[in-house]
Amino acid sequence: MNKEVQAHETHEHEHEHNIHERIDHGAERIKQATSDAVANSKDKFGRVADHLEDGLHRATDKAAHAANRASDKVDEAKERGRAAYGQARDRADEWLDEVRDYVREKPVQAVAIALGAGWLLGRILRR
Repeated sequence: MNKEVQAHETHEHEHEHNIHERIDHGAERIKQATSDAVANSKDKFGRVADHLEDGLHRATDKAAHAANRASDKVDEAKERGRAAYGQARDRADEWLDEVRDYVREKPVQAVAIALGAGWLLGRILRR
């Protein structure tokens, strides 16, 4: 009987050893699959992050370009405004010079025109 018990214990020990090997082998396979999955995910997410970064850079470049164009348009509008103001001021100065010349040449008529314009303006404002 001793040999049977010893044989049985040996068999159980071998069986336990096989189970441990299978468990260890299964754990290694799971660890490898996990590592592969993580590596694939890192690669995919890395590509997505690179794509996102490129998109953000393009959007930033477009926004900067649009802002620069808008700034240029504002500068052009300011320049046109200055030119228009200068022209209007020049015209007003010319008109004022003409009025002064007229008043110097014909003072009585200028006073009569001023009185008539004042009277007319007074009538309009009373209503």
